[in-house]
Amino acid sequence: MLFHSSLRKELARSFGATLVVLVTIVMTMMLIRTLGQASRGAVNPSEVMLVMSFIVLGYLPTILTLSLFIAMVGTLSRMYQDSEMVIWFASGRGLSGFISPLLRFAWPVLLVVALLALVVWPWSNQQTQDLRQRYEQRGDLERVSPGQFQESASGGRVFFMDKDTPDNKSGRNIFISTNERGREAVTSARSGRIETLGDTQFLLLSNGQRLESSVNQPEIKVSEFEEYGTNIGGRAFGEKEAAPTRSRPTLDLLRDPTPAHLGELSWRLGLALAGLNLALIAVTVSSVNPRAGRSGNLVFALFSFVVYYNLLNLGQGWIESGRIGFATLMVALHGGVLALGLLWLGRLHNDWSWQGLLRRRPAAANGSTR
Repeated sequence: MLFHSSLRKELARSFGATLVVLVTIVMTMMLIRTLGQASRGAVNPSEVMLVMSFIVLGYLPTILTLSLFIAMVGTLSRMYQDSEMVIWFASGRGLSGFISPLLRFAWPVLLVVALLALVVWPWSNQQTQDLRQRYEQRGDLERVSPGQFQESASGGRVFFMDKDTPDNKSGRNIFISTNERGREAVTSARSGRIETLGDTQFLLLSNGQRLESSVNQPEIKVSEFEEYGTNIGGRAFGEKEAAPTRSRPTLDLLRDPTPAHLGELSWRLGLALAGLNLALIAVTVSSVNPRAGRSGNLVFALFSFVVYYNLLNLGQGWIESGRIGFATLMVALHGGVLALGLLWLGRLHNDWSWQGLLRRRPAAANGSTR
């Protein structure tokens, strides 16, 4: 039909343009954020683009849902603005008749959102965690850039050295300042190399000297050495920390229904259900006076999306803290929004108003007394 084809074509153009703009904005924000983390030593500078890609991939469900919502609101508002709605209404097409073509266009996007939220979201978080953990588990010697002072992982030591091997297993002109348990020590050496004993990494220094002092005692101890070993706090790769809840697969959350897992599950399922409810809300919030601008509708639509999204996060916190049950939240939040959207759509479709209802009641009462 002409009605369905024209509506879907305009929705596709609007959705594509909105998606490109939102993805560009999110990628720019994530790039700035990841570069900041790399400058603080939390992310490997050579893996900035990879970390940013995983983060953006995790945010894709929210981006797709928002793009779909904006495309629907923008398309329907434009039809109101150009008086196309009047033509469709005059031809016998009611407001509820727009739900079918909107859902036909939206269901592939909603399916992708559900797959991304249930499968890709935990996978991308796990990949990001693995990259950061592998970078944090490198030895203190590997943290040091040639010719720069660098603080150790524990924060109790400061390193300076010149690396002279491609594998970063040795260095020269080494300086180490240590401040631990009220004792200060300054160690310098001509060269050093990394040795791994079990799960611990040691830095073996050659041809140097060491100055030790205590905070409570003014004495300074000076010693020279041909070889000196110090623990540099590196851990063997492959030793993984416990995965956070958002990095666990959905099947693991279902097998172990703890409050934290149920809270994360409610957020993942809520993204798909929110997309369905927002498609219904888009029909209702798009109603605009042709003589007025449509910017007010877009602002109200964005406000509705922000409120709905924050309620998802708030509900997740409530489930994790035990304030509300999983089923109760899903029915109250998503069922309540669905009921509110259907009631609002029914009021617009049937042109209900409080004045009309109040007028009908006295008329019905007068008719019953006759």
